[in-house]
Amino acid sequence: MSALPLTSPVTLEGRHASLVPLSHAHADALARASAEGELHRLWYTAIPAPEAIGPEIARRLALHAAGSMLPFTVLDADGTPAGMTTYMNIDSVNRRVEIGSTWYAQRVQRTGLNTECKLLLLTHAFESLDCIAVEFRTHRLNTQSRRAIERLGAQLDGMLRAHQRAANGTLRDTAVYSITAAEWPTVKTHLEWQLLRPR
Repeated sequence: MSALPLTSPVTLEGRHASLVPLSHAHADALARASAEGELHRLWYTAIPAPEAIGPEIARRLALHAAGSMLPFTVLDADGTPAGMTTYMNIDSVNRRVEIGSTWYAQRVQRTGLNTECKLLLLTHAFESLDCIAVEFRTHRLNTQSRRAIERLGAQLDGMLRAHQRAANGTLRDTAVYSITAAEWPTVKTHLEWQLLRPR
């Protein structure tokens, strides 16, 4: 049986979080989530401001229509929208995706939600989409994001120096991480163990 197209919409469900196809119906709740802690003011990452949620949803849905992104709304354990994430930079020929453009409301950070979201996305990527590798990228100075990626079990592939220009005009060095299909069984065991640990 051939693997699913990498851009096929899907709902992924867990105990701490669920991922559903991104929709304009989620805009108001996502704007409230973005407003928590004024996350959009962080200079080293790109989180949409509450008033920019509508255009950001439209942008992600347009990229999905173009075949380069599969966007999700992140729901917390109560089913309330708490953030956004995507498969992005989709390479259907080589069956590679990047998990990125992710942000979460302040109230769910440092909970089991991120670990479970990554477990759901990685399981789908490797076991349903037959991906050969899954990539993660973040700003070199986004230490919170880098620690979270490393806790997943991803390996640092390298640094793209002066890779992009940020909205404030500074140059971003991009830290590139990945998990390969061969590494997935061990990483999956590690993530499932993390979810069982008391917090």
